[in-house]
Amino acid sequence: MTDDTTLALTGERTVPGIPEENYWFRRHEVAYEFILERCRGRDVLEAGSGEGYGANLLSTVAGSVTCVDYDESAVAHTRARYPHVRIEQGNLIDLPLPDASVDVVVNFQVIEHLWDQDKFIAECARVLRPGGELLISTPNRITFSPGRDTPLNPFHTRELSGAEMTELLVGGGFTVDRMLGVHHGPRLTQLDDKWGGSFIDAQIQRALSGEPWPTDLTADVAGITTADFSILEPDIDASLDLLAIARRS
Repeated sequence: MTDDTTLALTGERTVPGIPEENYWFRRHEVAYEFILERCRGRDVLEAGSGEGYGANLLSTVAGSVTCVDYDESAVAHTRARYPHVRIEQGNLIDLPLPDASVDVVVNFQVIEHLWDQDKFIAECARVLRPGGELLISTPNRITFSPGRDTPLNPFHTRELSGAEMTELLVGGGFTVDRMLGVHHGPRLTQLDDKWGGSFIDAQIQRALSGEPWPTDLTADVAGITTADFSILEPDIDASLDLLAIARRS
């Protein structure tokens, strides 16, 4: 495996460098950019690091970055592409770290994949030092799988609303300092209008059709940057993704 090998796109995680995937990649990446300064000089664990691009970004400011991921192919890929990042293969409900060993736990777009979310939150509390922070992003159930009791995404086990995320964190011994939401900014709102009311649906419908993407849709998706998203505290229930900033009580 070489450093520029692209990790397989399975629908379970996003990866950089694929034009048709760029919307989802940037929507994930904006959360990492938002929390960078919270990680400056601190010992960070990324629990569920996927392709490794987030850990790579965090490593530019953190004192240290350790990754844990369950998928062996993702672990091998991260080791090859980001050799400066420490990564271990392991289960997120049994983290291979000592008690009180990190200042920050980052868990972005992962908790919705876990069967035992309560146990994972307990593990985060265990490995965090007193006053340490848990930073979680996840799709907002209200907008991601509207009107459904089960997730649309077959890789998701349980999606959360802002209220449900707060309940989970508080029940696990955390204080929620901020609950924020990821929203479309002005340019993406314009693209929603251009593509029949939903830029997201236009992408999903084309992906499911199995047909080649229209050149203009590919260009619109490939041109998205993190600046096209906004992270706000108001209107949590209308957000696309949740971003919780919680502190070990």
